[in-house]
Amino acid sequence: MNLFLLQAAPAGQAGGNMWMSILMMVALFLVFWLFFIRPQQKRQKDLQKKREAMKVGDRVITSGGIYGVIKDIKASEFVIEIADGVRVRIDKGSVFMTAEESAENVRK
Repeated sequence: MNLFLLQAAPAGQAGGNMWMSILMMVALFLVFWLFFIRPQQKRQKDLQKKREAMKVGDRVITSGGIYGVIKDIKASEFVIEIADGVRVRIDKGSVFMTAEESAENVRK
């Protein structure tokens, strides 16, 4: 008889367990958003602002580690000079920082 009552008790509380599961899923999503998604979005916005602020004559470093000086800015690319008379077209997404910022990061 006791076994029957113990098995019947959780069936009446199934609605409460469902709400608890939903609440835990929402809390988990909130934690992921606060600690992973939001900081990454903030870094991406800062990086985009830095790319938009770059101007002709700035020293930059590409994602491939190429140092150069911006000679021309187009809609989706930079033309950088990596040596005397050697100019390369680089996508704006592959330029991460200026050479001055890189030197500051090394000193820290």
